[in-house]
Amino acid sequence: MRLYDRVMSAHERGKADTVQIFAPMAITAYQMIGNLDLDQRYDLGRIAAISGDETLARAQADTILASNPKHLLGLILAGNAARMRKDAAAERSYHDKLVAAAPTERTKQLPEYVTHENDITIALDAKRP
Repeated sequence: MRLYDRVMSAHERGKADTVQIFAPMAITAYQMIGNLDLDQRYDLGRIAAISGDETLARAQADTILASNPKHLLGLILAGNAARMRKDAAAERSYHDKLVAAAPTERTKQLPEYVTHENDITIALDAKRP
């Protein structure tokens, strides 16, 4: 989705004003889709997280993890939501689960894992509290 790319690009360039303008539009667009797949839920959760909506980010993570408790993108998003609410213990727990699940999950080569390979690599390499 072009709005997702625009929001992520603005975020990566440190353009908070652009994120604040386009994130609500992107969130609305995703919500209008209806029945989101796991990749779309991750995208929606990422937009929510970078725009400061921990509740929406957490809801998307919870939905992904309800479908697959070891889903790498769900674990990443849940960890990000935990960080947003300053819950270091939960953030650490999600990171530990991510590290434990990654070897098996990555072999599945799910389309969303391929699309977001960079996010997975960054999350695995990150040091957590």
